[in-house]
Amino acid sequence: MEHGLDDLTFAMIYHFHENFILPLSHDEVVHGKGSLHRRMPGDDWQKFANLRTLLGYQWLFPGKKLLFMGGEIGQSNEWNANGQLDWWLLDAGPYHRGLQKFIEDLNKLYTSTPSLWQADYDYGGFYWLDCNDTENSILSFVRQKNDGSEPVAVIMNLTPVPRWNYRIGLPRAGKWREVLNSDAGIYSGSNTGNWGQVWAHERACHNQNFSAEVYLPPMSIIAFTP
Repeated sequence: MEHGLDDLTFAMIYHFHENFILPLSHDEVVHGKGSLHRRMPGDDWQKFANLRTLLGYQWLFPGKKLLFMGGEIGQSNEWNANGQLDWWLLDAGPYHRGLQKFIEDLNKLYTSTPSLWQADYDYGGFYWLDCNDTENSILSFVRQKNDGSEPVAVIMNLTPVPRWNYRIGLPRAGKWREVLNSDAGIYSGSNTGNWGQVWAHERACHNQNFSAEVYLPPMSIIAFTP
């Protein structure tokens, strides 16, 4: 069955042989292709949930980032070199401003967390927790420094179905703080999550000695640090 996860995981087959740049660029939003927002399926809530998840994946995945102007506010119309960005969208309901806030917080998390960029091109800086859960369409991985310290666990739920008590393997026991949740109300999500933290116990899962049960909001990306 075609599930699409392979399209998201394929990059890691050859990532460490090249220096990745992850562009969402000018070429993707002109010549009739439409804006990223317009190309997302579903209603406005679903479009923006998907868009936040896509951008979160880009920020937390290995490689340097490039986002074309307008992407940070969910520009609705295709790019027009003879006009300006539709800044008025920030006053047109919660979704565009929520996306802008999400990008702001992604930038803060990224720049303050060396594990997300220091070892972009080192084998020790990334590993999959699980890239084979095609039944639930869930991807999970760890970013860390090249010495294996300061891990960041990232989990994506790529369906509109919330996942309760989803067990995820983690490299350490104890409390893990939820440092990113794309479904947070401040981003115009449905404001569900893990109340800021989960606890990992000694139970093997995903080739890790420890694991925790987490709640995965619909069409979301979340991240935890110990």
